[in-house]
Amino acid sequence: MACALAFGVTSAGAHDGASSTDGAIDHAKITHGHQHGATDGHLSPVKENVELVSKLTLKNAVPEKIADVGVHKGYAYLAAWGVQDCVYNGVHVVDVRNPTTPKEVAFIQAKEGSYPGEGIQALSIDTPSFTGDILVSNNEICPDKGVGFGGMNIYDVTNPAHPRPLAEGVGDETVPGQGKKAANEIHSVFAWDAGDKAYAVIVDNEEGADVDILDISNPKMAKVVAEYDLDEMFPRILQPSVANLVEVFDHDVIVKQIGTKQVMSVSYWDGGYVLLDVTDPTRATYIADSDFPNPDPEILAATGQRRLPEGNAHQSEFTRDNKYLIGADEDFSPNFSEGETDDQTPLSNAFFLSQGTSTNPVGDGATLTGGTFYVGRACIGDPMIPPAPTLTIGNQIAVVVRGLCTFTEKIANVAAATGYEGVVVVNREGSDGCGAFGMSVTGPIPSFSLSRSLGYDLFDVGGFDLTACLAGAASLLPGVALPAANGGVPVQGDQLTIRAFFDGWGYVRLFKAPTLRPTEGKVALTQLDSFAIPEAVNPAYSSGFGDLSVHEVATSQIRDNLAYFSYYSAGLRVMKINATRTGTTLNQVGQYVAPGGSNYWGVQVFQNGGQEYVAASDRDHGLWIFRYTGP
Repeated sequence: MACALAFGVTSAGAHDGASSTDGAIDHAKITHGHQHGATDGHLSPVKENVELVSKLTLKNAVPEKIADVGVHKGYAYLAAWGVQDCVYNGVHVVDVRNPTTPKEVAFIQAKEGSYPGEGIQALSIDTPSFTGDILVSNNEICPDKGVGFGGMNIYDVTNPAHPRPLAEGVGDETVPGQGKKAANEIHSVFAWDAGDKAYAVIVDNEEGADVDILDISNPKMAKVVAEYDLDEMFPRILQPSVANLVEVFDHDVIVKQIGTKQVMSVSYWDGGYVLLDVTDPTRATYIADSDFPNPDPEILAATGQRRLPEGNAHQSEFTRDNKYLIGADEDFSPNFSEGETDDQTPLSNAFFLSQGTSTNPVGDGATLTGGTFYVGRACIGDPMIPPAPTLTIGNQIAVVVRGLCTFTEKIANVAAATGYEGVVVVNREGSDGCGAFGMSVTGPIPSFSLSRSLGYDLFDVGGFDLTACLAGAASLLPGVALPAANGGVPVQGDQLTIRAFFDGWGYVRLFKAPTLRPTEGKVALTQLDSFAIPEAVNPAYSSGFGDLSVHEVATSQIRDNLAYFSYYSAGLRVMKINATRTGTTLNQVGQYVAPGGSNYWGVQVFQNGGQEYVAASDRDHGLWIFRYTGP
C-alpha cells in the first residue's frame, strides 16, 4: 500500500475540549500518580533554604483532589476538583492569618456535576456597583456526569468565613443571572480591578483559541464584552517553521497594571506567551510574543541531542519590578515519537505521534515497527477484537478510533485480544477532535495518538476535509471494514515505524519584558535564559519518579529577583534572577521535596508580619506553607 503521510492540523482541531471524558489531554485533565507514603516512585527528600512552616490536610481530601490555590487578605482558597471523583467539589477557605496554624473555615460547594480547578483567585474591587472582596473560580464538568455548569463563578468573600454567590456559570454563550447555564466550560479565570470598572478573562475550553473578557463591574450582571481568537488576529505569534508546534490554544492568563497600562500575558500553549494591552478590553492590541528556541536548549545542553521544541506555554508571571516575564512550560510527556510508513525514505516526511502517559513506553532511542491493523473503536460492547494476524516480519500494531469509551478501556481490550505489540488511536470527528492530541491512559502495551487525517492516510482513505471533520460526529474510519465484516480478519494498512526519543519534562524560561507599545509587526520577547532541574533532562527519570514538570510560578512581592515554582513531584523550587555584565540567568537557590514525595499544583505568595510566605497546594493533602530562608 503506497501513501505518503502529511502532517497538518489547525488550531481549531488541535485542542481537545475539557468536556471530553475519555482521557484526551487538553493539558487540564491529566491525572497524576499521588506521591505520598510509598518508599519509591518519587525523588529523594531534600530541603535547601526552605522551611516548612505548616501543613493542613483539608476535609475530604483524597489523592489528586486538590488543585489550584489563591491567597488574599489572610485567607487561602483551594480548589477541590472532580476528575478523580465527582464528590465534594468546590473551594476550601483557609484562615492563614497565623501561618503556623492554618484553619479551614468554610467550603464553597460547586454546582452539581461541576468543579473548579486552575482558576482560583481572590481580589478586591471598588466599582459603583460593588466594593469589597471577590473570589472568582472556573467551572468544568465531571467526567462521570456529563451535565453541569460551565463559565465562571463570582463569590463575595468580604467575610471569607461566610462567602456568598454573586454569579454562577457566567461566560460565553450565556446570559446573566442564576439558573441552569449554557456557558462553555472554562479552564481558568483571572480578574482585575481597573478603577471604576472590573474585568475577568476566561479560558474557553470549547473554543480553545478564544480569549474571552467579561465586564464584572457589577458582579451580579457580569457579561462578555470581548472575544479574541489570537492566532487569527495575530498570525505572527505562530511558528510554522517548527512542525510539531500545532496545539495552539489559550491555556492560562494574567493581567497586571504596568504604568498606566493593563498588560495581559496569555499562555497560548504552542503559540507561546502573548502580551496584549487591554487597558480598553474591547480594543486589545498586540505588544509582543515569545518563540520557542530550536533546537530545545536544555536537552541540547544536557544530552547533546538536537530536539525540536515542544511548546507548552502553560503559565507566566511578571517580576515585581516588571523587568522580566517568567514562563512555566508544562510537559508530562518526556518521550517524543515520530513515525513514517513503508513507502517513505528514512527521516523524510516523518510525522509526529504522542505517547500515552502511563502505558508501557517505547523508550529513548527505541523503535517499534509493524503492520497496522484496523480494529474499530475497541470498546466494551463492540464486536470482539480478533487476535493479531501472524506476520513473518515485524510487529502487529492495532489501530483504533477514538470515541464512546476511555482510552484505557480501548488499550485493555486490544491487549486482551493478544498478539498486538502497540496501539495507535486515531482522533474522532468533532469540534474538539480531528487534530493532534495526547492521551491520559493506563495500559500494558505502548500507545500512541494520531490526527484523523493521518489515520485516513494509513488506510488510503481519501477525501479528508478538515471543515467537515470539525462539524462531524463520526468515530469509525469511512470505507475501512471492521474485522467482523471482513471475515473476522482486521484490514491491514501501512507498515509503520515509530521511533522514540527522550525530550525531557517541562521547564522554566526567562524573558526580558518589552517596551509596552502596540505594533503592527512581530515583536519577539527576548529569551534570556531557561532552567530545567537535572532530573528533567535525564532519560533515567523519564518514568518511575512521578511528574517532574514545572506547573506554575509565583514571583516574590518583596524582592525583584526571586520566584517560586510548584514543580509537581519535584516539589517546591525557588529561583533567583542574576543579572551581570555577561548575561542574565535563572539559578536555583532553594528546594523542598517531602519525605515520601511531593505533588504540588499551585503556588502563591503572601505576607504576614513583614515576612513573605509561600502557599502551595498539595494535590493529595491540602495546604502547605513555606518560607524561603536563603540569601
